[in-house]
Amino acid sequence: MKKEKKNRSLQIQPEETKVKVIRPSPIPLYAVAACWVLYALLFPLSRLTDFFIVSCISLAAFFSFRKIFPGKTEEIEQPVEQEETGDDAMDRVITEGRDYLRQIREVNDGIPDPVLSEKIYRLEDVTRKIFDHILQNPEKMPQIRKFMGYYLPTTLKLLRAYETLDKQGVKGENIRSSMHDVEMMMDTIIAAFEKQLDNLFQEEALDISSDISVMETMLAQEGLSADSFSTGDETKSAHKQA
Repeated sequence: MKKEKKNRSLQIQPEETKVKVIRPSPIPLYAVAACWVLYALLFPLSRLTDFFIVSCISLAAFFSFRKIFPGKTEEIEQPVEQEETGDDAMDRVITEGRDYLRQIREVNDGIPDPVLSEKIYRLEDVTRKIFDHILQNPEKMPQIRKFMGYYLPTTLKLLRAYETLDKQGVKGENIRSSMHDVEMMMDTIIAAFEKQLDNLFQEEALDISSDISVMETMLAQEGLSADSFSTGDETKSAHKQA
């Protein structure tokens, strides 16, 4: 029986969920403290019974005030632990992929140029789609080894260098030339990343092409294809003319 695939998507940060938490009010504790202070002022705490009496009064005050002031209910966000696949290699891909996406976003946040920033958003989107496809198709993981081992880290290195140069506040020849080279290189990098994503669907493209060829052959054999209809019409027309 074929196992159902889980729909996974790589997040920049671990997903978060809202959890209700009750923040207890400090007023019941203040009431307890007040009981002890007032009792000590009115009666000397010299006997064991005095301690017993003030303890009972304190408990009664605590639970009474807790009913009146139950506390405040708040919703806080807590990270959800990411599901492990059970495959060490795939888990490393998930961790590294999330880290790369986070770094791309951080670099983009530090770059003010809107044109380059838009290109980085596109780069981030394609990169996420690559990792998402690998999560859905783990057997294709070897196809992105060079992508993860060289192209992605080198791209991040170039973007960080651009960010550093941009922060210098000086547009000398070397800085301006280097920044321009990175800007121009981004188009090439994005095209390469899109090609990497497209290559991951090579098997699917072959399967679709094969299925279409088989269906076309079967339709023709059964006389159900458009060509069969056309040939039949031509035959009828020839008989009428004869």
